[in-house]
Order: sequence, then structure tokens, then C-alpha cells
Amino acid sequence: MTVLAIDQGTSGTKAIVVDPSDGIVGLAEVPVAPVYLSDGGVEQDPSALLDSVVAAGRAALAAAGRPVQGVSLANQGETVLAWDPGTGRPLSQAIVWQDGRAASLCAELSDHRELIEGRTGLALEAYFSAPKLAWLRRNVTTDGVVTTTDSWLLHHLTGEFVTDVTTASRSLVLDLDGRRWDAELLDLFGLGEEQLPRIVACDEPLGTTSAFGTPMAVGGQVVDQQAALFAQGCLDAGQAKCTFGTGAFLLVNTGATAPRSGNGLTTSVAWTLRGQSAYCLDGQVFTVASAVRWLTDIGLIGAPTDLDPLSADGAGDVLCVPALAGLAAPWWRGDARAVFTGIGLASTRGNLVTAVLQGIAAQIAELVSVVEADTGEPLQLLRVDGGLTRSRALMQAVADLCQVPIEVYASPHATALGAAAMGQLCLDPALTVPDALGHGGISGSFVPLWDAARAQDFLARWHAVAERNLEEK
Repeated sequence: MTVLAIDQGTSGTKAIVVDPSDGIVGLAEVPVAPVYLSDGGVEQDPSALLDSVVAAGRAALAAAGRPVQGVSLANQGETVLAWDPGTGRPLSQAIVWQDGRAASLCAELSDHRELIEGRTGLALEAYFSAPKLAWLRRNVTTDGVVTTTDSWLLHHLTGEFVTDVTTASRSLVLDLDGRRWDAELLDLFGLGEEQLPRIVACDEPLGTTSAFGTPMAVGGQVVDQQAALFAQGCLDAGQAKCTFGTGAFLLVNTGATAPRSGNGLTTSVAWTLRGQSAYCLDGQVFTVASAVRWLTDIGLIGAPTDLDPLSADGAGDVLCVPALAGLAAPWWRGDARAVFTGIGLASTRGNLVTAVLQGIAAQIAELVSVVEADTGEPLQLLRVDGGLTRSRALMQAVADLCQVPIEVYASPHATALGAAAMGQLCLDPALTVPDALGHGGISGSFVPLWDAARAQDFLARWHAVAERNLEEK
């Protein structure tokens, strides 16, 4: 069955129409603009998000020019807002996953850190949704409901009040093993009296929508990163992917068990499909495409296509910790900020640009290291997707520093393809999980060109800069 898949992301909304036989037959993208505030806030206009979903969906359908049976939705995961459940009207801006203003609220709960982290599999950090929901209640409005953006968007599409299990697992108030809201944790965050959306499986039918014209079924709801993990066929424990978008997100499938990381990673539900749940360990780099946008904004590059030509001569003596919005796993230091070292009169634009790319790759290498520590197994292969996989300089740096072979997903639409596959599983109860996949492929690969000693030497010097920077905070 043909599916319209919507990928509502931080910097844009993408819609694709996927035919089981012909693959992607319609595509549209509508940009959305986060607003970065001086106090660490990151916001979006909810109405613009909804408008982008409808506009992208209708444009993709028009491009496809064929009947579509269902629509699925991938969402940002930890972005939240307040809204009126009677009218659907937003009562706040959307508070984006990068927003750090709930950090003080997390600090207030530090005595409960062991309980919260042990029960949810997450770190007690403002990155996740419950602290943001509580911050909204304290600082913006006590009216309406507070939820992640998926609940609001799905309500506009279907009238239902739901969230999928993968999104709920990014909240800090879900019992990870039971996959249900936890009353004790909700009380700790001051959310005990809130009206909460019903938690649904990724392949659960949610009704119908006419938002895109002809009525179609709605089902196939999932967090964006888990959608990409699914699209890349990481169905078995130990298989891993990293998506390079606004941030970078490394996920490794852990199968039917939900291990708790001892090294700063987090654990979430990967998906619930056909009545079975899989879990994943994940780590994040907060600024990747957003770091490249910063390079553009300050004039070091004209466009992302400049990255590889400018990187041809290497970084020289320059090192960069590109913590432009803090450091995520395994440090969890939202107060960290970017730093360059080794800049001299001979340093060039290319040196600075290469240092930023190597700094991103160093953070990925740190994630790979802690994944291997948590799982007890070396990573054999890292599958990658996202717009910045087009930078050969960045991908080679990741392979060199991680000391792991890389396979690049051929389609730039991994998240949407993962949601589409889940939508097809919703529409066709006879379809198996492996058979729902199959429109990706591999466009290229990278193997480490640095030996292990060179990679370890670079990472030791990079870590020294990062740790010194953190000690000064």
C-alpha cells in the first residue's frame, strides 16, 4: 500500500510518498526556523510547524499523482508545547529539544537522580521532554495541556490524544520496562495532575485525516531517530546507525532488553511493532548541521558544499570542541561552550573548518567508545545517514577517529522511509517487519585511513582541551 510519510524536524518538514513497488514517487520539503535566544532557549512557532506538515504533505501527494492509503509521522522527540485540547490552539511556543532553560529544574531534582535515571533509562537533563513540560508550567502557562509536538500534530490530524511509545520513552516520566507513565516520576516533576496522552504502538491505527485532501488512514508514528534506525535495517542487537542532522544521533539496537548505561548513554524504546518491543542505547551530539550553519553565519564558509574543498589541507595545529549548544552524552554538560586552540598567524579558514569537522567526529568517537563499553562488544560497522553524510571530509574523519568502517545510506530520507515502513505495517497486518523495509541501499563506504595510534593521539589531545574547558565552567 502507498504511504505518505511526514518527517517533522528541527529545521524543516519533509514529506515523501512511498510506493511498495516503485519506492519514493513524491517528495516535498518545507523549511522551519528555530529561534535561538540569548538565555539558552530554542523555540519554534507551532503554527508554522503544523502549516509545514500540511503544505509538505499536499505537495508530495501532488508530485506523486497517485492514490495514497495512509499517512505516518516521525517527530522531533523532545520538543514540547502547551495547547488547548478543545480547540487545538497553541498556548506557547514550541520549546525545542536543544533548549536548556529547564536545567535549574533538573538541578532541583538531583537528590532523585538515581531513581529517575534507573527507572527511565535516561539522564536527568533538560534535553528530555518532562523538564521542558514542567518549565512551561512554571514560566509560561497553566492552561490547556502540555505535551510533545507529536501529540499536538496527531490531534490536528485525527482528533486523538496520543503519543507513541518511542516518544514517551524520551520523557523522563516513563517506566521504561513497563512502557507506561510513572505516577511517582510525574509527581517529582510537578506533572502529576496533568492530562496525559494515551501511549500507542508504532503500528497502531489512529483513525483518518482529511488534512491533505482525500481521507486517508493515520498510523506509523515514531521518534525521528528510531525511524532512521529502522529504515537502515538495524533490526538485530548490536547493529548501529548515526544520523547527521541538526545534531548527530548514534543508536545501537539492544534487542528485547533495556540495559542501563554505566557510561552516560541513554536507553529508549526503539519501536513497538507487531506487539513486540525493541530497545536501543543512544548518544547525542547537540550541534552538527547547526555548527555548519554557524560557520556559514559568521562567514567562514559560504555553503555546506565548501566544507570539503576547505578541508583539503587539514587542521594544522588547530583543535576545536564545537560545543555551541553544550556537550551531550556522555558528558551531559549543557553549560559547555565551543573553544578553539592552536590558532596562529598561519592558521587558515580551512584549518578552522577542518577542526570543527574533526571536533564533531571526536564526539562521535566518544559515543562509539561508550557503546562498546556498555555492550561489551566492539562495533563492527556504523551505518550513517543525513544531509552531512555528503561531506566526505566529515565521514572520513568519523571513520578515522572511530576506527570503524562506515556505510552511507543511499537515500537522504532515512527518517521518512522508516516512518513510511511503519505506516505500511499499520495498513497491512500481514506484512512482516523485514518485508516493510527495502527502499534504501548503500551509496558509499569509508574505512579508517589513520592507524589506531594516530587516532588515539588525536583523541587524547582533543579530550585534554575539552576537559580543560569544562573545568573552567
